[in-house]
Amino acid sequence: MAEHPHAALVRKGYEAFSRGDMDTLRGLMTNDATYHVPGSSQLSGDLKGQDAIIDYWGRLFSLTDGTLKSELQHLLVDGRGHVVSVHRATATRQGRSLDMIGGIVFRIVGDKATDFDECATDIDAFDEFFA
Repeated sequence: MAEHPHAALVRKGYEAFSRGDMDTLRGLMTNDATYHVPGSSQLSGDLKGQDAIIDYWGRLFSLTDGTLKSELQHLLVDGRGHVVSVHRATATRQGRSLDMIGGIVFRIVGDKATDFDECATDIDAFDEFFA
């Protein structure tokens, strides 16, 4: 059975993210996409537009000296424009380690992501890591 097109889109995004391929990522979202980062760290908040989202991802790599890895574990699709990803995120920063399960709720319209809601199993640990 073929993978649902929305799942394939998200999988392609995770593969591009793991390569640091921001051009491919830019092409997978609408110009006015929104991204919601949980918690209260320096990274938390609502982002609007491709440039702000790409900048956020760049900051993740910069703050972790390129050690951030996001290993996709599961994709859940509803067939109505929603995909939920589950991934394992690992990174090191200033002598600290991050190893947690997280996810993103994607809203897809047509063949592009329009909205990303990032989720973490432990928001406090996420906040502390990026404090």
